[in-house]
Amino acid sequence: MLTISQLAAYAGVTVRAVRHYHRIGLLPEPERDRSGYRTYDAAAVVRLIRIRTLADAGVPLARVQELLAAGPEEFAGGVQEIDKALRAEIRRLQDTRSRLARLAAGEHLALPQSVVDYLDRLRGLGVEERYIEMERDAWIMIAAQVPHSIDSVIAKKHEELDDPDMVKLYSLLSGALDWPADDPRIVEVADIMERLMVRAVEAGEVGADDGIDDQFVDLLDSTMVESSRHAARLLAILEERGWRGWTRIERVPAEKLNTELPPS
Repeated sequence: MLTISQLAAYAGVTVRAVRHYHRIGLLPEPERDRSGYRTYDAAAVVRLIRIRTLADAGVPLARVQELLAAGPEEFAGGVQEIDKALRAEIRRLQDTRSRLARLAAGEHLALPQSVVDYLDRLRGLGVEERYIEMERDAWIMIAAQVPHSIDSVIAKKHEELDDPDMVKLYSLLSGALDWPADDPRIVEVADIMERLMVRAVEAGEVGADDGIDDQFVDLLDSTMVESSRHAARLLAILEERGWRGWTRIERVPAEKLNTELPPS
């Protein structure tokens, strides 16, 4: 007959584990002998080894009792069910790990993949990280306001990047963070933006419902003005030409439609 320590050693588990299996009913607890000790036989060793083997294979302890008592077919079916559950859990954990890995990049915390891809495209165009960080913060707010349409909005932004004027605009805005306050290139930025605005009006893309309320538009515009010392001057130049707004363009003069603007 074996003591609990010997039983645990033969089965390759700890005494604590044996006592736990007693408490949850997996391993019958023998009566004490005349000396007050509990002793175990070979059957207990075999059962404990089977318990340990199932547990090590990933079988939840709540199902070990069921499998120990099952016949061959029931045992095989039970194992298949457990395997299916484990595979689902593995997929969930892999997805969690993927999201954690994306979070490590810093931009996935509050942005959908489509926006992250767009920001990466800007990086590929040479846009400075400081400017990308400002744009990222704006997209975080926009994505939270229009979560169901953000992917289509970003798809349109990708189309706009196929326009050389838009690429040039990003290049200028990125470098503008270090320009002096009176830098004449602000006029060049205004010229490019005006060309882009005219095209947008001619394509019927200005004035459409964007799903964003006026107060939120004002918040985005004010954030942009606060982020750059050139923003207020740029908006003033555009307003002198009859354009108002940054996030949403307004007050388009009719005489500018279908008008060829001089190159910048």
